[in-house]
Amino acid sequence: MKHRVIFKTSLGDEIFYLKDTLFVKFSTKRCGISTSKLNGGIHDNYQSVFNHHLSQENIDYLTNHDVKEYLINHCREYLEIDYNYSTGLITLAKMNHVSIIVKSFKNLEVTAITTAGVRTNASRAGDPSSYYEEYGKFGTINTIILTNVALGNGTLIDAVMTATEAKAVALNDLRIPSQYSNGYATGTGTDGIAIFSNMETDNVLSNAGKHSKLGELIAKSVIESTKKAIKKQVWITPKSQSNVLARLNRYSLDINEFYDNLDYDKFEFIKLLQKEMKKQNNVAVTSSILNLIDEVENNLINKEDAQNLSNKILKENCNSYPIRKLLEYWIDYFIH
Repeated sequence: MKHRVIFKTSLGDEIFYLKDTLFVKFSTKRCGISTSKLNGGIHDNYQSVFNHHLSQENIDYLTNHDVKEYLINHCREYLEIDYNYSTGLITLAKMNHVSIIVKSFKNLEVTAITTAGVRTNASRAGDPSSYYEEYGKFGTINTIILTNVALGNGTLIDAVMTATEAKAVALNDLRIPSQYSNGYATGTGTDGIAIFSNMETDNVLSNAGKHSKLGELIAKSVIESTKKAIKKQVWITPKSQSNVLARLNRYSLDINEFYDNLDYDKFEFIKLLQKEMKKQNNVAVTSSILNLIDEVENNLINKEDAQNLSNKILKENCNSYPIRKLLEYWIDYFIH
Protein backbone atom coordinates (compact mmCIF):
# COMPACT_ATOMS: atom_id res chain seq x y z
CA MET A 1 0.00 0.00 0.00
CA LYS A 2 1.17 3.52 -0.76
CA HIS A 3 1.29 5.60 2.38
CA ARG A 4 2.49 8.81 3.94
CA VAL A 5 3.18 9.33 7.64
CA ILE A 6 1.37 12.47 8.81
CA PHE A 7 1.92 12.11 12.55
CA LYS A 8 3.95 10.13 15.06
CA THR A 9 3.15 9.90 18.76
CA SER A 10 5.75 10.04 21.52
CA LEU A 11 5.38 6.25 21.87
CA GLY A 12 6.18 5.80 18.20
CA ASP A 13 2.68 5.03 16.89
CA GLU A 14 2.54 6.12 13.25
CA ILE A 15 -0.51 7.66 11.57
CA PHE A 16 -0.59 7.10 7.82
CA TYR A 17 -2.71 8.99 5.30
CA LEU A 18 -3.91 6.76 2.45
CA LYS A 19 -6.34 9.11 0.66
CA ASP A 20 -9.55 7.43 1.82
CA THR A 21 -8.17 5.85 4.99
CA LEU A 22 -6.27 6.96 8.09
CA PHE A 23 -4.24 4.02 9.33
CA VAL A 24 -2.63 3.94 12.78
CA LYS A 25 0.14 1.38 13.27
CA PHE A 26 0.87 0.73 16.93
CA SER A 27 4.45 0.59 18.19
CA THR A 28 3.51 -1.07 21.48
CA LYS A 29 1.16 -3.83 22.55
CA ARG A 30 -2.28 -2.28 22.81
CA CYS A 31 -5.47 -3.11 24.66
CA GLY A 32 -8.53 -1.22 23.53
CA ILE A 33 -12.25 -0.81 23.14
CA SER A 34 -13.97 -0.22 19.81
CA THR A 35 -17.50 0.25 18.48
CA SER A 36 -16.49 -1.22 15.11
CA LYS A 37 -18.15 -4.19 13.44
CA LEU A 38 -14.60 -5.48 13.02
CA ASN A 39 -13.21 -6.81 16.31
CA GLY A 40 -15.47 -4.51 18.30
CA GLY A 41 -15.70 -4.61 22.07
CA ILE A 42 -12.62 -4.98 24.31
CA HIS A 43 -9.52 -6.83 23.10
CA ASP A 44 -5.90 -6.99 24.24
CA ASN A 45 -4.21 -7.84 20.93
CA TYR A 46 -4.75 -4.80 18.72
CA GLN A 47 -1.87 -3.95 16.38
CA SER A 48 -3.60 -1.17 14.42
CA VAL A 49 -6.75 0.87 13.94
CA PHE A 50 -8.12 2.71 10.91
CA ASN A 51 -10.75 5.27 9.94
CA HIS A 52 -12.17 4.82 6.44
CA HIS A 53 -14.08 7.21 4.16
CA LEU A 54 -16.93 5.59 2.25
CA SER A 55 -17.34 6.60 -1.38
CA GLN A 56 -20.79 6.57 -2.97
CA GLU A 57 -19.78 3.37 -4.74
CA ASN A 58 -18.96 1.74 -1.40
CA ILE A 59 -22.20 2.99 0.14
CA ASP A 60 -24.15 1.42 -2.71
CA TYR A 61 -22.19 -1.80 -2.24
CA LEU A 62 -22.95 -1.93 1.47
CA THR A 63 -26.68 -1.68 0.82
CA ASN A 64 -26.68 -5.41 0.11
CA HIS A 65 -23.47 -6.54 1.82
CA ASP A 66 -22.20 -7.07 5.34
CA VAL A 67 -20.17 -4.26 6.94
CA LYS A 68 -17.84 -6.66 8.73
CA GLU A 69 -16.98 -8.49 5.52
CA TYR A 70 -16.35 -5.15 3.82
CA LEU A 71 -13.90 -4.15 6.58
CA ILE A 72 -12.17 -7.53 6.41
CA ASN A 73 -11.70 -7.15 2.65
CA HIS A 74 -10.41 -3.62 3.17
CA CYS A 75 -7.76 -4.96 5.56
CA ARG A 76 -6.73 -7.75 3.20
CA GLU A 77 -6.79 -6.04 -0.18
CA TYR A 78 -6.05 -2.39 0.58
CA LEU A 79 -4.24 -2.14 3.91
CA GLU A 80 -2.54 -5.53 3.49
CA ILE A 81 -2.78 -6.37 7.20
CA ASP A 82 -4.15 -9.23 9.29
CA TYR A 83 -7.72 -8.21 10.12
CA ASN A 84 -7.69 -10.30 13.31
CA TYR A 85 -5.48 -7.69 15.01
CA SER A 86 -7.14 -4.50 13.77
CA THR A 87 -10.37 -2.57 14.12
CA GLY A 88 -11.81 0.12 11.88
CA LEU A 89 -14.39 2.89 11.77
CA ILE A 90 -16.28 4.07 8.68
CA THR A 91 -17.59 7.52 7.83
CA LEU A 92 -18.67 9.85 5.04
CA ALA A 93 -16.22 12.50 6.30
CA LYS A 94 -13.06 12.92 4.27
CA MET A 95 -9.75 11.84 5.71
CA ASN A 96 -7.90 15.01 4.71
CA HIS A 97 -10.19 16.86 7.13
CA VAL A 98 -8.82 14.95 10.12
CA SER A 99 -7.91 16.77 13.32
CA ILE A 100 -5.13 15.39 15.55
CA ILE A 101 -4.83 16.87 19.03
CA VAL A 102 -2.34 15.91 21.76
CA LYS A 103 -2.81 16.81 25.44
CA SER A 104 -0.24 15.97 28.09
CA PHE A 105 0.49 16.43 31.79
CA LYS A 106 3.77 15.27 33.35
CA ASN A 107 4.21 11.67 32.10
CA LEU A 108 0.60 11.33 30.88
CA GLU A 109 -0.32 11.82 27.21
CA VAL A 110 -3.55 11.53 25.21
CA THR A 111 -3.90 11.80 21.43
CA ALA A 112 -7.31 12.30 19.82
CA ILE A 113 -7.76 11.65 16.09
CA THR A 114 -11.13 12.89 14.85
CA THR A 115 -13.13 13.25 11.65
CA ALA A 116 -16.56 14.85 11.79
CA GLY A 117 -19.54 15.58 9.57
CA VAL A 118 -22.68 17.06 11.16
CA ARG A 119 -24.69 18.71 8.37
CA THR A 120 -27.28 16.02 7.69
CA ASN A 121 -26.96 13.44 10.47
CA ALA A 122 -26.60 15.48 13.65
CA SER A 123 -28.99 14.21 16.30
CA ARG A 124 -29.82 14.43 19.98
CA ALA A 125 -30.00 11.41 22.24
CA GLY A 126 -33.68 10.58 22.56
CA ASP A 127 -34.68 11.93 19.13
CA PRO A 128 -37.13 9.87 17.06
CA SER A 129 -35.34 6.86 15.60
CA SER A 130 -34.56 6.40 11.90
CA TYR A 131 -35.05 2.64 11.82
CA TYR A 132 -35.89 -0.35 13.98
CA GLU A 133 -33.14 -2.98 14.07
CA GLU A 134 -34.45 -6.42 14.84
CA TYR A 135 -31.81 -8.75 13.47
CA GLY A 136 -28.83 -6.83 12.50
CA LYS A 137 -27.15 -1.62 9.89
CA PHE A 138 -24.74 1.07 9.99
CA GLY A 139 -25.16 4.35 8.92
CA THR A 140 -20.53 10.47 11.95
CA ILE A 141 -18.14 11.71 14.17
CA ASN A 142 -15.35 9.16 14.47
CA THR A 143 -12.85 9.44 17.30
CA ILE A 144 -9.70 7.40 17.91
CA ILE A 145 -7.96 7.99 21.23
CA LEU A 146 -4.45 6.81 22.08
CA THR A 147 -3.05 6.89 25.61
CA ASN A 148 0.46 6.11 26.83
CA VAL A 149 -0.76 4.49 30.05
CA ALA A 150 -2.26 1.10 30.96
CA LEU A 151 -6.01 0.91 31.54
CA GLY A 152 -8.17 -1.94 32.76
CA ASN A 153 -11.40 -2.89 31.03
CA GLY A 154 -13.54 -0.85 33.40
CA THR A 155 -11.32 2.20 32.92
CA LEU A 156 -11.60 1.86 29.12
CA ILE A 157 -15.37 1.98 29.44
CA ASP A 158 -14.99 4.96 31.77
CA ALA A 159 -12.90 6.65 29.06
CA VAL A 160 -15.64 6.05 26.47
CA MET A 161 -18.15 7.79 28.76
CA THR A 162 -15.86 10.79 29.21
CA ALA A 163 -15.07 11.04 25.49
CA THR A 164 -18.75 10.78 24.56
CA GLU A 165 -19.69 13.57 26.96
CA ALA A 166 -16.83 15.66 25.59
CA LYS A 167 -18.12 15.22 22.05
CA ALA A 168 -21.52 16.50 23.20
CA VAL A 169 -19.79 19.50 24.82
CA ALA A 170 -18.09 20.35 21.51
CA LEU A 171 -21.38 20.24 19.62
CA ASN A 172 -23.12 22.29 22.29
CA ASP A 173 -20.34 24.90 22.26
CA LEU A 174 -20.93 25.29 18.51
CA ARG A 175 -24.72 25.22 18.96
CA ILE A 176 -25.06 22.42 16.40
CA PRO A 177 -28.79 21.74 15.89
CA SER A 178 -30.30 18.28 15.74
CA GLN A 179 -31.76 17.43 12.35
CA TYR A 180 -34.53 15.42 14.00
CA SER A 181 -35.81 17.68 16.79
CA ASN A 182 -35.65 21.24 18.12
CA GLY A 183 -32.80 20.42 20.51
CA TYR A 184 -29.04 20.75 20.25
CA ALA A 185 -27.26 17.73 18.83
CA THR A 186 -25.24 15.47 21.12
CA GLY A 187 -23.66 13.53 18.25
CA THR A 188 -24.73 11.95 14.97
CA GLY A 189 -26.67 8.78 14.39
CA THR A 190 -23.59 6.89 13.23
CA ASP A 191 -20.73 7.94 15.53
CA GLY A 192 -17.86 5.59 16.24
CA ILE A 193 -15.11 5.51 18.84
CA ALA A 194 -12.00 3.47 19.60
CA ILE A 195 -9.77 3.99 22.66
CA PHE A 196 -6.44 2.27 23.29
CA SER A 197 -4.15 1.86 26.27
CA ASN A 198 -0.46 0.93 26.45
CA MET A 199 0.14 -2.58 27.77
CA GLU A 200 3.93 -2.17 27.87
CA THR A 201 4.05 0.24 30.80
CA ASP A 202 3.77 -0.21 34.54
CA ASN A 203 1.92 3.11 34.81
CA VAL A 204 -1.57 1.69 35.42
CA LEU A 205 -4.41 4.19 35.93
CA SER A 206 -7.76 3.22 37.40
CA ASN A 207 -9.92 6.27 36.62
CA ALA A 208 -10.77 8.05 33.37
CA GLY A 209 -13.72 10.01 34.74
CA LYS A 210 -14.15 13.77 34.88
CA HIS A 211 -12.42 14.15 38.25
CA SER A 212 -9.21 12.48 37.03
CA LYS A 213 -6.38 14.13 35.10
CA LEU A 214 -6.66 11.40 32.46
CA GLY A 215 -10.35 12.20 32.05
CA GLU A 216 -9.54 15.90 31.76
CA LEU A 217 -6.99 15.26 28.99
CA ILE A 218 -9.35 12.92 27.14
CA ALA A 219 -12.15 15.48 27.31
CA LYS A 220 -10.01 18.44 26.27
CA SER A 221 -8.45 16.58 23.35
CA VAL A 222 -11.84 15.34 22.12
CA ILE A 223 -13.50 18.77 22.43
CA GLU A 224 -10.72 20.50 20.52
CA SER A 225 -10.30 17.82 17.85
CA THR A 226 -14.06 17.58 17.28
CA LYS A 227 -14.42 21.33 16.81
CA LYS A 228 -11.46 21.48 14.42
CA ALA A 229 -12.69 18.48 12.43
CA ILE A 230 -16.16 20.04 12.09
CA LYS A 231 -14.58 23.27 10.88
CA LYS A 232 -12.53 21.42 8.26
CA GLN A 233 -15.37 19.21 7.06
CA VAL A 234 -18.42 21.50 7.08
CA TRP A 235 -17.07 24.99 7.95
CA ILE A 236 -19.17 25.39 11.07
CA THR A 237 -17.34 27.69 13.50
CA PRO A 238 -18.24 30.06 16.35
CA LYS A 239 -18.23 32.86 13.76
CA SER A 240 -20.56 31.06 11.36
CA GLN A 241 -22.93 30.25 14.24
CA SER A 242 -23.04 33.90 15.32
CA ASN A 243 -25.90 34.41 12.91
CA VAL A 244 -29.62 34.89 13.51
CA LEU A 245 -30.64 32.44 10.79
CA ALA A 246 -28.18 29.80 12.00
CA ARG A 247 -29.76 30.03 15.46
CA LEU A 248 -33.36 30.04 14.22
CA ASN A 249 -32.68 27.03 12.01
CA ARG A 250 -32.78 24.75 15.09
CA TYR A 251 -36.52 25.29 15.49
CA SER A 252 -37.89 24.09 12.18
CA LEU A 253 -41.15 25.37 10.76
CA ASP A 254 -42.63 26.25 7.39
CA ILE A 255 -41.09 29.64 6.64
CA ASN A 256 -43.26 29.99 3.52
CA GLU A 257 -46.26 30.62 5.76
CA PHE A 258 -44.33 33.50 7.32
CA TYR A 259 -43.62 35.07 3.93
CA ASP A 260 -47.19 34.51 2.72
CA ASN A 261 -48.49 36.66 5.60
CA LEU A 262 -45.70 39.25 5.46
CA ASP A 263 -46.88 42.77 4.66
CA TYR A 264 -43.58 43.59 2.98
CA ASP A 265 -41.88 42.74 -0.31
CA LYS A 266 -40.25 39.33 0.20
CA PHE A 267 -37.05 40.06 -1.72
CA GLU A 268 -36.55 43.42 -0.05
CA PHE A 269 -37.14 41.76 3.30
CA ILE A 270 -34.50 39.11 2.61
CA LYS A 271 -32.07 41.74 1.37
CA LEU A 272 -32.51 43.71 4.59
CA LEU A 273 -32.31 40.53 6.68
CA GLN A 274 -28.93 39.64 5.17
CA LYS A 275 -27.56 42.95 6.39
CA GLU A 276 -28.93 42.49 9.89
CA MET A 277 -28.53 38.78 10.68
CA LYS A 278 -24.87 38.85 11.73
CA LYS A 279 -25.04 41.91 13.98
CA GLN A 280 -24.12 40.87 17.52
CA ASN A 281 -27.05 42.61 19.18
CA ASN A 282 -29.50 40.80 16.92
CA VAL A 283 -27.81 37.46 17.57
CA ALA A 284 -27.92 38.11 21.31
CA VAL A 285 -31.64 38.97 21.25
CA THR A 286 -32.38 35.89 19.14
CA SER A 287 -30.38 33.65 21.46
CA SER A 288 -32.21 35.03 24.51
CA ILE A 289 -35.64 34.39 23.04
CA LEU A 290 -34.72 30.91 21.81
CA ASN A 291 -33.53 30.11 25.32
CA LEU A 292 -36.97 31.06 26.62
CA ILE A 293 -38.55 28.79 23.99
CA ASP A 294 -36.26 25.99 25.21
CA GLU A 295 -37.40 26.62 28.78
CA VAL A 296 -41.03 26.27 27.72
CA GLU A 297 -40.29 23.15 25.64
CA ASN A 298 -38.67 21.53 28.70
CA ASN A 299 -41.48 22.62 31.05
CA LEU A 300 -39.12 24.75 33.14
CA ILE A 301 -41.15 27.97 32.92
CA ASN A 302 -44.75 28.60 31.89
CA LYS A 303 -45.76 29.95 28.50
CA GLU A 304 -47.30 33.20 29.76
CA ASP A 305 -44.13 34.32 31.56
CA ALA A 306 -41.96 33.30 28.60
CA GLN A 307 -44.15 35.19 26.15
CA ASN A 308 -44.25 38.35 28.25
CA LEU A 309 -40.48 38.37 28.74
CA SER A 310 -39.83 37.57 25.07
CA ASN A 311 -41.99 40.47 23.93
CA LYS A 312 -40.28 42.76 26.43
CA ILE A 313 -36.83 41.75 25.16
CA LEU A 314 -37.92 42.45 21.59
CA LYS A 315 -39.48 45.81 22.40
CA GLU A 316 -36.54 47.11 24.43
CA ASN A 317 -33.60 45.60 22.55
CA CYS A 318 -34.44 44.98 18.90
CA ASN A 319 -34.60 47.86 16.42
CA SER A 320 -34.22 45.67 13.34
CA TYR A 321 -37.47 45.24 11.39
CA PRO A 322 -36.67 41.84 9.78
CA ILE A 323 -35.26 40.35 12.98
CA ARG A 324 -38.20 41.59 15.01
CA LYS A 325 -40.74 40.18 12.53
CA LEU A 326 -39.03 36.79 12.47
CA LEU A 327 -38.81 36.58 16.25
CA GLU A 328 -42.44 37.63 16.66
CA TYR A 329 -43.36 34.74 14.38
CA TRP A 330 -41.20 32.30 16.35
CA ILE A 331 -42.69 33.50 19.66
CA ASP A 332 -46.23 33.17 18.37
CA TYR A 333 -45.57 29.73 16.88
CA PHE A 334 -43.64 28.10 19.73
CA ILE A 335 -44.88 29.87 22.86
CA HIS A 336 -48.31 31.38 22.32
